[in-house]
Amino acid sequence: MGKRTEFLYLSEPDCIAAGVLDAKKCVDNAEEVFRLLAKGDYLMGGAGRNSHGLPLVFPSESPFPSMPLAGPDRRFVAMPAYLGGRFDVCGVKWYGSNAANKRRGLPRSVLTVMLNDKETGEPLCLLSANLSSAARTGAVPAVGAKYLARRDAEILTCVGCGPIGRGCLDAIAAVMPGLKTVVCCNRSPENANKMAEHVRRDLGLAAMVEPDLETAVRQADVLSVAVSRTAPLHFQRAWIKPGCTLLASGPFQCDEALWRDMRIVLDNTALHETYVKEGKENHDPTYGNHIGTPIYQLIDDRKLPPLPDFPTLGRIILDEQKGRTSDEQILCFINDGMAIFDMGLCHDLYHTALEQGLGQKLLLWESAAQCEE
Repeated sequence: MGKRTEFLYLSEPDCIAAGVLDAKKCVDNAEEVFRLLAKGDYLMGGAGRNSHGLPLVFPSESPFPSMPLAGPDRRFVAMPAYLGGRFDVCGVKWYGSNAANKRRGLPRSVLTVMLNDKETGEPLCLLSANLSSAARTGAVPAVGAKYLARRDAEILTCVGCGPIGRGCLDAIAAVMPGLKTVVCCNRSPENANKMAEHVRRDLGLAAMVEPDLETAVRQADVLSVAVSRTAPLHFQRAWIKPGCTLLASGPFQCDEALWRDMRIVLDNTALHETYVKEGKENHDPTYGNHIGTPIYQLIDDRKLPPLPDFPTLGRIILDEQKGRTSDEQILCFINDGMAIFDMGLCHDLYHTALEQGLGQKLLLWESAAQCEE
């Protein structure tokens, strides 16, 4: 007889009960992952062990009538990772994305995470991962705000007020002790109004909706950018006040002078080097239109130093590099999404669920047929 294998399934309500909406818990988890990242105790996909993930790219046209075609934000991506330290777990985030999902009553992206035993490959836990992905996406720039923003920062401007923007807001607010006002700026007034209502009702802070991008940005002590590729942004140097901290969780363009004036902090140098390598191999001058693309292009033009010269947040946390060096300095934290943060947060949700008896156990097999004699 072979070994009986079962795993835990956590629905979205189960993840909420396990604490996925606890912003402080998520920020603390992300900071712990940054420490492991800086020490090198992790693996991601690809030969270089630092690939963001493997995308399934749809063609613009096809002779096959049922084959999906390219569209706004339309893709599937598998993001495998191993995270060491106390987590010591393998897993994969798998998601499909389609901007048209909103018309179907669905989120733009539908995400799941599977955690696996690192030795046997057996599944440990399958999680509904929309909320955990938004929470970790928000927690990562919040760690950036904790270590890079001025302590007297009072105004947070959120450009992008969808689910990811709200995740960023909740986490960043948890690490800004002097926060007084949140400025909500979004293409859709409905989402901006919803975020402002959430700020007043749930965070007890002042909130204002500002549809004009320049007016919203000029007020920011901390500027959170959480928009998709379908919402291109361009910031002018004159809009950014001295001492501002930009937290880039979505793509944006800005004047070359701003890029050169800012102190740029990366999440993971090797991740961005992998994006550049893949872009050059594919003869893609846009490097896949990632958050760091404008930086890569300026490096190509020798207008910015090479990627290894930029500090990383993990090494700043470990006190191996400097973050902010003056109150007037403008900082920009570039974070482009890594599955190790999903593994860290989902690991803790899984263990909380085990402690509290949450979720549903599912049987993989009583005894694997391939083990039967």
